[in-house]
Amino acid sequence: MLTVAWGVFVIAALANWWAVAAGNRSIVRVSKPTALVALIGVAVAGGAAHSTAGRWLIVALALCLAGDVFLLGATERAFLGGLTSFLLGHLGYVVVFVSLGLAEPAWGLIGLMALVAVLIATRHVIPAAHREGGALLAGAVAAYMLVIGAMVVTAWMTGDWLIGLGALTFMVSDSILAVAKFVRRPRQAELAVMATYHVGQALIIAGVLGAR
Repeated sequence: MLTVAWGVFVIAALANWWAVAAGNRSIVRVSKPTALVALIGVAVAGGAAHSTAGRWLIVALALCLAGDVFLLGATERAFLGGLTSFLLGHLGYVVVFVSLGLAEPAWGLIGLMALVAVLIATRHVIPAAHREGGALLAGAVAAYMLVIGAMVVTAWMTGDWLIGLGALTFMVSDSILAVAKFVRRPRQAELAVMATYHVGQALIIAGVLGAR
């Protein structure tokens, strides 16, 4: 079952990347949530339900799935729903990593340096969000950045390079999304967002299941 779940994920992720690049929204609407459902299947088939860290992994993935569904919409309410779901998902990941044990606190410096680099690269996001939606939106985006930063630092503190690299890749995905929404839209931004998102999630899951 684990191999089947991974296979479904790979097929769904590749289909999503192609559909995003081709602008086929019908396939995007199906492939995007399917990829996350498959990753939840990977976690369950990998025995995640039998440990505290694993159960929180399933919760975090379910929240990310909700975020994916929200972001299929084009309204500001849908964006805020997605933002909230992913923020809670990142908090769930923090609990996962703490449950695994922060055995290598010095490794957190890797995550901290990556966070500083990302904050520099996305320094125009919060002012742009404030111009677009006022203090409420800017505050929500700032809170989100703080939470994902905590997720990346604690991921590296586990001492598992797969988990750390996955969290870092996930942060890159969110950073591209934030810049594309609020500042400027780089070419093939959505493809870059989805590719880094799926790879990041897969690395985190592989690392957590291995560590557990």
